[in-house]
Order: sequence, then structure tokens, then C-alpha cells
Amino acid sequence: MNDNIVNFPSTAPVRHTVFVVDDHPLMRESLATLLDRQPDLRMCGQAGDSIAAYAEIERVQPEIAIVDLALPGESGLELIKKFPSLARPPRALVLSMHDESFFAERALRAGAHGYVMKHETTDKVIEAVRRVLAGEIYVSGALANRLARSLASGRGKASLPPSERLSDRELEIFRMLGRGIETRRVAEELRLSMKTVQAHCANIKDKLGLDNATELLREAVRWVEHENFH
Repeated sequence: MNDNIVNFPSTAPVRHTVFVVDDHPLMRESLATLLDRQPDLRMCGQAGDSIAAYAEIERVQPEIAIVDLALPGESGLELIKKFPSLARPPRALVLSMHDESFFAERALRAGAHGYVMKHETTDKVIEAVRRVLAGEIYVSGALANRLARSLASGRGKASLPPSERLSDRELEIFRMLGRGIETRRVAEELRLSMKTVQAHCANIKDKLGLDNATELLREAVRWVEHENFH
């Protein structure tokens, strides 16, 4: 045995693995560059849709997945709901253009551990990733206050707005209709068939007690205007 050999512990930081799910290649490339500049993070994989993402996440087993909500076919929320079925489910952070006032609560209920909007600074995104990796829940201060007020008021199911009766996909379509987007374009943007969108619209009418497409459009516009005002 050579007593002159000294083993020093490695000083290299642990780099946590991050998987990115977004249907825009430029967004994935930007996040890859941002993550790989961090001493403690690295992107281990990426995908542009839910089906490919699930298969790759199962294979590479990242610690955290950054997921956009608007994905072709199956939405980001539906993908997140499937994570618990994986052998090593990642923690999930939503990074989306969708306003958090519409979708953040739903994302958390679906199993996400944080919600960041895409207009936030890169520092905020990295902070959210690190907080979620540390086992925390990350949302904006405004949303945290709103959730606290809702909890304190003891809001019950009966007092929920009509939109709370809709599924995640139905709410996404309802919101797009309220923003004046025609059903054909809704189908194109969500990469769904017209028949599927029409079926969702029929379900929305049933759940909200609306008689026809005109009432559906009127209610969607009213709801979006009300949410934007508040």
C-alpha cells in the first residue's frame, strides 16, 4: 500500500436531470441552453408531444420534467396525470403561455409541483426548477395569495364557477372560444379532429346547461372577459 496516495473527494456539483416537453423546437433549444449553463442542472432529453415524452421519460428517468400545457393530441395536464404510473416518476413543473389564473390550480390538482408562465425571466424559471427539485411547490406570489384566500373562505363545490365543471381539455376549448377563436382553428391549434372538438363543445353545453352554440359562445366570451377583468 502506498501511503503517499491521497484521495480527495470530488468537488464537482451534482447535476440534476431535467426533461423538457414542448412542441416548439426553438423553445426546447432555448431551455437546453439555459439549463446547461447551470452548474447543477442538465437537460437529459426532450420531446414535442405527450406520447413521445412519456416513452422517453420512462427510458431516461429524469428527476424533473418541464411540461408545456398546449401539446398536440394529449395535453400536458394529461401527460402529468400519467407520471405516477412510471417506475420512477419525475416531479413536474408546468411552463406555459396559459394564464395561471385559468390553469395553475388544475395543473396542481393534476399532479404538477409548480407553475411558471413563459413571460417570466430566466432567473424565475431556474428558481422554480430548483425549488421543485428541493421538494417544494412553486407558484407566483399572486397565485399563492389567491389560493390562501380561497382556502380561508372555505369555498365549496356549489359556489364554484361554471368552468370548474369542465374537464381540462373542455376548459381549454371553452377559453379559446371565449377569445373568439373559431372551432376549425381550435381543432388545428390543438391538433384534434373537428369531430372531437364538436364532441367537446356538446359536453360543455350539457355541463353548463346551454341550449345551443350561440349560448355557448356567449357564455365563453362572458367568462373570459370576467376572468380578465378580475
